[in-house]
Amino acid sequence: MVRSYNQFCPVAKAAELFCERWTALIIRELATGSARFSDIQRGVPLMSPTLLSRRLKQLVAEAVIERRRDGARGAWRYALTPAGRELVPLVMALGIWGQRWSRRELAANEKDLGLLLWALEKGAKPEIFGTGRRIIEFEFKDQPQSKRRWWYLNEAGRCELCLTAPDRASDIYVQTTLDDLIYVWRGDLALGVAISSGRLEIHASRQLARAFRDWLAIAPIADVAAARV
Repeated sequence: MVRSYNQFCPVAKAAELFCERWTALIIRELATGSARFSDIQRGVPLMSPTLLSRRLKQLVAEAVIERRRDGARGAWRYALTPAGRELVPLVMALGIWGQRWSRRELAANEKDLGLLLWALEKGAKPEIFGTGRRIIEFEFKDQPQSKRRWWYLNEAGRCELCLTAPDRASDIYVQTTLDDLIYVWRGDLALGVAISSGRLEIHASRQLARAFRDWLAIAPIADVAAARV
């Protein structure tokens, strides 16, 4: 049940829907390419599946998103309607405001490894490597052993996160910390500075090291300058 301000004002009516917790993040996920339930959930990992399902149904009922089958017998896929697409600039404006005014050192509860891995997979540019098969390995020095190493398989223009080591050695090996890669992704730490200072190390041929810079998914608003230090 969406909470009501009990006002006829259009601002109040829109806020009842848009300002409901998680709604802006769901729209963010759909606007950046997520379509399946499981993909949307990866972008909001702290949201329970039950709550996500309920919120998606509410947004469908409000004609903000639509749900349809992917093929004759495929899984359900979600997409923004024209009404939902009109909310995307609002979500982007929130992101720009947050980038400009809310930057600060990461709190412990904000260091979400799963969300970063998903952001990298979703935003990566695997076409940089052509049609060949390239494996990028990340080692997060500050993480426990079970969460320290991750692999991205890039092949035929697609990028996929691997939870276990692929069948051959990695082409690009990157060593850093979770904090520093988040800062690079957000634009708080320039990739070049991270490399020159030793906070991020790339082990690869010169050609692949250059390609990695183009492959890496940086937040679309990473270049927004901070107004608050």
